[in-house]
Amino acid sequence: MLFSRGVRGGRPGVEFELDDEQRLLRRTVRETVAKVRGRPEREQWATYLRLGWLEAPPLELALVLEELGYAADPSPFLATATWFVPLAGRLPEGSGTAVFDGHGRYVLDADRADEVALLTPDGVTVVPGAGLAAERIPVLDPRLHVARIRAPGELVAGVPDLALTGLAATAVGACRKVLDLVLAHVRQRVQFGRPLGSFQAVKHKAADMHVAIERARALTHFAALTIAEDDPRRTRAAHMAKAAAGECQRLVFRYGLQLFGAMGFTWENELQYALKRAQACDLLLGTASAHRKALLS
Repeated sequence: MLFSRGVRGGRPGVEFELDDEQRLLRRTVRETVAKVRGRPEREQWATYLRLGWLEAPPLELALVLEELGYAADPSPFLATATWFVPLAGRLPEGSGTAVFDGHGRYVLDADRADEVALLTPDGVTVVPGAGLAAERIPVLDPRLHVARIRAPGELVAGVPDLALTGLAATAVGACRKVLDLVLAHVRQRVQFGRPLGSFQAVKHKAADMHVAIERARALTHFAALTIAEDDPRRTRAAHMAKAAAGECQRLVFRYGLQLFGAMGFTWENELQYALKRAQACDLLLGTASAHRKALLS
C-alpha cells in the first residue's frame, strides 16, 4: 500500500492507493473468479485453496473478498478466512467457521464446515463440524449457508475485527456489481427516444451509488490496514467499515431496483444475487445502526 501526503482545501491529509502487486492480485482474482464461476462449488473452492488466497494478509484478503462478493461466491471462503482463522489462529483442515456471538443463532457455513471454532469462557475450542448439531436456516441469499448451532457448553461474545471487515469487503463487491449492472442497463434502455442514462435524475442516483461504494471501500481498506499493523484503532475501524458498508448497501439496493424498474424484481435478472449478498452482509453480525452505536460507546 502506497501512501502520499498532501493538502486539499487547506487541510492536510493522507491518501493511499494500491501498489502494483496489489493491483495485479486484484486483477488476477477477478479473472480467476470469472473463469470458475460457472463450475461446481467444490471446484471453485479447490481453486481458491490451490492459489493460496486463504493465506493472504488482511488488505490483500479484503481485495480477494471484494471480488468474491462481486461474483456472489457460494464457497465457504468468507467464513473460513475471516471467522475461523482469526479465532483459531490457523487454517482449518478443509473449511471452517466460528461461533463468537455468544449464542450461535446465525453462524456462516456452520452446516458444512469441517472445523468450527467456539469462543468459550475458557478460551477457544476447535471441534469437528460433523460433531455439532447445526441446522441450516433459510435466508434471503440462496447461495449463502447460514445455520443455527447448538454448541455443547457455554459460549461468550467476542467478534473478531477481521470478521466485520470481511463482511464489509464482501458487501462492497456486491454493491459494485449492482452499480455495473445498473450502468449497463441504463445505457441501452431507451425511454422517450433517449437512453435512460441520459436523464439527469438517473445520473444523480448512479453518482450517489458510486460515492457510497467508494466511501465504504476506503473505510474497509483502512480497517484492513489497521488489522495488518495491529493498530489500536483496529476495532473502531472495523465498526466504521461495517457501518459504511451497511449504509452503502441500503442506498445501492434502493436505487438499483429503482433504475432497473420492474425488471429488477424478476428471478431471471442477475441483479437479485448481488442485492441479496449485499443485504446479507449487512444483517450478519449487526446492521449499520448497531455498529454506529458501538462507535459511540
